[in-house]
Amino acid sequence: MSNWIDSGGDQPRLYSARPTNCESERRRIGSAVRWRSVTKLACASALIALAAPFGHARDRGQFVNTNADLKAWFDGLRSGKGPCCSDADGSALSDTDWDSKDGHYRVRVPRYGYALEGQKQELVWVDVPEEAVISEPNRVGRTMVWPIYGYMGVTIRCFMPGSMT
Repeated sequence: MSNWIDSGGDQPRLYSARPTNCESERRRIGSAVRWRSVTKLACASALIALAAPFGHARDRGQFVNTNADLKAWFDGLRSGKGPCCSDADGSALSDTDWDSKDGHYRVRVPRYGYALEGQKQELVWVDVPEEAVISEPNRVGRTMVWPIYGYMGVTIRCFMPGSMT
C-alpha cells in the first residue's frame, strides 16, 4: 500500500485553516461578546442611576453665610478618626441633644441619614469615641457633630463640644 499523499491525494488541512464556516463562526462569537459587553454596560448604568438618589452627602445650606476664614477652618478640622470634611456635613446640636459624663460624650442624632416623607425621624443616643472628639478650641461656640451612617448604624466621625449654657 502506498502513501495516500504520494499517490496524488490532497494534503491534509488543519481544522483552523478550513475555509468552511470559520469566518461566520468567528463573526458570530465576536458579535455575542460585543452584545454581552453592551448589556453589562447598560446594566451598570441602570444600577448607578437607581442608586444615585440614595447618596448621603448633602449641603442643606445651613452655613451659607459663613465667612471665608471660618469656612477654611471648618474644612481643615480633623479628629483622631480623620478629617471632618466640611461645615456643611456637620450638624449643630442643641444643649439637650448632647451630654457629658465622666469625661465621655454622647449625642442624640437621627437613627437614619435620610428622612422619609411625612414621618418624624427617630433620635437615638450614640456614644462618641474618644478619638472623634476635636481637641482644638471651638470657634463657632455651638456644639457640632459629624455623624456617619452605614449598614451597621450610626457612628460619630467628629464631635466638637460647645459651651453647654
